[in-house]
Amino acid sequence: MEEVKTEGIYDASTLGKGKMLVLGFQHMFAMFGATVLVPLITGLSVSATLLFAGIGTLIFHLCTKRLVPAFLGSSFAFLGGYAAVKEMGVALGYSVPVSLTYACVGVACAGLMYFILSALFYFYGVRKTMRFFPPVVTGPIIISIGLILSASAINNCQANWWIAILAIAIIVVCNVFGKGMIKIIPILLGVLGSYIIAACFGQVDFTPMKEAAWFGLPFKMENTAFAAFSNPDWSFMWSAIIAIVPISFATMIEHIGDICAITSTCQRNFLENPGLHRTLVGDGLATMLAALFGAPANTTYGENTGVLNLTKVFDPKVVRIAAVLAIIFSFSPKFAQLIYCMPTATVGGVSLVLYGMISAVGVRNLVENKVNFQNNRNVLVAALILVLAIGIQYGPGSVNIGKVSLSGLAVAAIAGIVLNAILPGKDFTLNTEYTSGKTAGSNTEGFTEEMKSYKRHQD
Repeated sequence: MEEVKTEGIYDASTLGKGKMLVLGFQHMFAMFGATVLVPLITGLSVSATLLFAGIGTLIFHLCTKRLVPAFLGSSFAFLGGYAAVKEMGVALGYSVPVSLTYACVGVACAGLMYFILSALFYFYGVRKTMRFFPPVVTGPIIISIGLILSASAINNCQANWWIAILAIAIIVVCNVFGKGMIKIIPILLGVLGSYIIAACFGQVDFTPMKEAAWFGLPFKMENTAFAAFSNPDWSFMWSAIIAIVPISFATMIEHIGDICAITSTCQRNFLENPGLHRTLVGDGLATMLAALFGAPANTTYGENTGVLNLTKVFDPKVVRIAAVLAIIFSFSPKFAQLIYCMPTATVGGVSLVLYGMISAVGVRNLVENKVNFQNNRNVLVAALILVLAIGIQYGPGSVNIGKVSLSGLAVAAIAGIVLNAILPGKDFTLNTEYTSGKTAGSNTEGFTEEMKSYKRHQD
């Protein structure tokens, strides 16, 4: 890999193996708080989550020619899909674990969408492809995801409001007033702080952790997507696929924004080399593999981009060390049980913040891209997405078309994409300047003079 010579950017190999290992642990802990929270909320395996976060990251690095220093962890965007499929399954008489195997099939199919978008980017370019997924569609979808999940967060908080409020307070204080690493890992600190205090007051039962083995396999075949095909309910399976696949439109936009942010942080044009088509393939493969073996969908992690910006060590080797560490920890059931013993109220308090942040990201997506809501067609598209997603979720729960059930989020996503495509008066165009934020409109055509100069130096 060609090394960057820009001032303030360091090659980790010059730091020595000991410091590289410490940096790897830092990356692992940066992603840890959010990554393990997803299986706790959904009911998936913590061990499998860590295993396939590590494996998925290594696959991503292989697909991107080992150039992009990104870590792939659990995606929160699919939480609404998991919840919708669980509700469908329970209504049909299936247990939650069985319902989750069908949800995993849906997520695996969502991973296939990354390959389709990758091919479109490769053959048609960013500008022509992104016009079908403008912020007026993706923004309200992301807002809806957070709002749909908010009820479960409140229910978990009700287990013990004082513990939940403590977790929220720690997160807010660390994020607003913290410095350095404290500001980067507020979620992890919120989890640890409320967990420890709850344990001190006798609110945690550590018996399962004491009884768990030190070493064991991270997943069981009966909890994987393959189990859904042993005696499949095809109508339920199609319902799960249709409910979850549209969410991938939002996560793929998020992926593009993450790669733009990493590009800006590292001052290397990853959008062109290795290219968005390669990063999308890597993310899609990681998501598919994780889902097939009962782990949550993967996504590039902004937390680790923050670590890159803090340390100025952009060598992808450090991120690969973090991936290997995650794989090692995944083989310890005792470690997994320590996570499962976490108080329900802690999960509630942390998820209350995270779900609100998901919706806030959707709002930011609209603001940063300056979506014009004086344009009536934009108002109609956004309004219908929000009303359909929320109304169906808290009304009938789903819409039945024959034997297939569509979640509110699926109906909203499909309606928004179709309406935006057919209604006249589109006013969204891709940004012509390179931006450092997580903006859906970012592209590779309008680099600033600084980036152009840097690219010429690299060439």
